[in-house]
Amino acid sequence: MKRYIYSVFMLIAAGVYGQYSPEDAALLAKVDELASYYGTDFSAVYTIVQEKPGQGRSATEAAVYRRDSKEQYVILIQKPAISRGQGYLKQGDTLWFYDPESRRFNSTSSRERFQNSNARNSDFTRSTLALDYKVVKAEDAQLGRFKCRLLTLEALHNDVTYPRMKVWVSEDALVRKTEDYSLSGQLLRSSAIPDYYEIKGRFVPKAVLLTDEMRGATINGKFVKEKTQITIGSPAFSKLPDSYFSKTYLEQVNR
Repeated sequence: MKRYIYSVFMLIAAGVYGQYSPEDAALLAKVDELASYYGTDFSAVYTIVQEKPGQGRSATEAAVYRRDSKEQYVILIQKPAISRGQGYLKQGDTLWFYDPESRRFNSTSSRERFQNSNARNSDFTRSTLALDYKVVKAEDAQLGRFKCRLLTLEALHNDVTYPRMKVWVSEDALVRKTEDYSLSGQLLRSSAIPDYYEIKGRFVPKAVLLTDEMRGATINGKFVKEKTQITIGSPAFSKLPDSYFSKTYLEQVNR
């Protein structure tokens, strides 16, 4: 009888938690905590280098300002010269793109590619994995020098860039690798984050390498994938003027 009760309990637990424990859900929340900056503003210079096989490289430099407590960010393109002054403004669920030539703001989506790179607009905001996904599987995994917990995630709603993900989380609760999947299970993109800055207990990636698993070109008989490296420089945590997080700011810096 005791064995029967135990078996029923395990079946119920498996139905609720799948192949993971409640600690894995807590780990996902910890990931968000370390990758989100509440109680302060964040600024940095992002250098985005896009490599398209057969077409060479292109580079974009942007100033990024974040205020996670209000779900706001501003991205101001500084280089190349042809794109200088273009900007993005996120206010809650609304994302605007500003074109200085037309002097117009157009609504855009977090799912859209950032400046035609392999990055998405959603890559520049705070982490909300625990709010957007549920853990459906978890296992221990070795990733290079890192001992990780590999979490398989499924979206809880449709307002996400990717409906399925795999996330490698190292023992310090930092994301080291992700794989982004379509609803059908097709691998679309992967990312690697080998190193972080630690600034007063907050963590900022030093660089993120994004690989587009679908786009590329055949070079000498071999398919070579598109890649984008985002290098983050001059990270800082200090109060920014409220005026930065407005349409007026993007208009004024272009005058």
